[in-house]
Amino acid sequence: MSKVKYYYDSETLSYRKIERKKGRTIKFGMLFLLAAALFGFFFVFIASQFIESPRERALKHELTNLQLQYDLLNKRVDNAFAALESVEERDNNIYRLYFEANPIPEEQRRAGFGGINRYSKFEGFDNSQLVIESNRRIDQLQKAIVVQSRSLDEIAVLAEDKEKFLSAIPAIQPVQNKDLKHMASGYGYRTDPFTKARKFHWGMDFTAPRGTPVYASGDGVVKRADSNSSGYGKHIRIDHGYGYVSLYAHLYKYNVKPNQKVKRGDIIGYVGSTGRSEAPHLHYEVFKDGERINPINFYYGNLTAEEYANLLEKASLENQSLD
Repeated sequence: MSKVKYYYDSETLSYRKIERKKGRTIKFGMLFLLAAALFGFFFVFIASQFIESPRERALKHELTNLQLQYDLLNKRVDNAFAALESVEERDNNIYRLYFEANPIPEEQRRAGFGGINRYSKFEGFDNSQLVIESNRRIDQLQKAIVVQSRSLDEIAVLAEDKEKFLSAIPAIQPVQNKDLKHMASGYGYRTDPFTKARKFHWGMDFTAPRGTPVYASGDGVVKRADSNSSGYGKHIRIDHGYGYVSLYAHLYKYNVKPNQKVKRGDIIGYVGSTGRSEAPHLHYEVFKDGERINPINFYYGNLTAEEYANLLEKASLENQSLD
C-alpha cells in the first residue's frame, strides 16, 4: 500500500492530502523505464568492454595459439635457412669448384618474386603482416631449395661424367710388373732393331714371355682387333672416349672382339711377336685427339712411387727398340 502524503495549507491552517494526478504518474513511470533502459544499455556497454564472453575468450585463445604457431614456424624457417646456407656454401666453394662449374650468385639464390602482389588475399586482417611475412619467407625458402636442388642435379651429372672420365683414362700399365722381364724401350728416339737407324719410337715396349696377359689400361670400346696395320701385327685399339685411344701391338692372340666394351684391368690379349717385332714383347701407344703422347705419363693407377721412378729411369734410356 502506497504511502499517503500531505501538505500544509496556510490559508486553512490545516494539512491537506496530496492528490496524485493520473497523467503525472504515467509520466513518472515512463521516465523511470527510460532511465532503467539507459542504465541497462550503459551496463551492457561497459560489460562488453571489460568482461569477455565465453566465445570471445575462446577466440582470443585461438588467436594467441595461432600467433605462437607462426612464431614456431618462423623459427623452423630460420633453422632451414641456416642448414640451406651451409649446403650452398659447400656447393659454391667445394663441389662446383672441384667440377669446374661456376658458383651460383647470391642474387640468383635469393631472387624475389616479381609481378603481381602474391599476398593480397592476406591483407585487411588484424595479423595480416605476420601472415604475409611468414608466407613470403616460406616462398623464398622453397625457391632457394629449388635452385640448390637443380645445382646438385648438375653436380651429380658432372660427378658421374668425372667418374667415367677417370675410369676411361688409360691409367695402368698394360703388363703387370711380375710378368715383365724388363722394360725394353721407352717413348722417344731409339735405334731401329732392323735398320740400326736412329728414329722416333712412338710407344713403350714391355718385354714378357709369349702368352703373358695384356690388360686394358682404361674403360672403353674395342675399335680394332686385327693385323691390318703395317708393322703392328696382331693388335688391338681401344677407344676410351674423351679423345683417348690406346694401342696394343705384336700380340700372340686376342681375348676380345671389335665393338666389345671393356673395363680397366680386363684381359684383352696375350703378348706375342707378330708383325715387325724382334722378340716377344708388347708395344703400347696412347693417342690423345689423334696425336701420339708419352704413355708413361698415365701410369698412376697401379704403380708405387718407387716403381714409377724406376720405370721412368729405364724409359728415358736411348737404347734399341724391339720393333
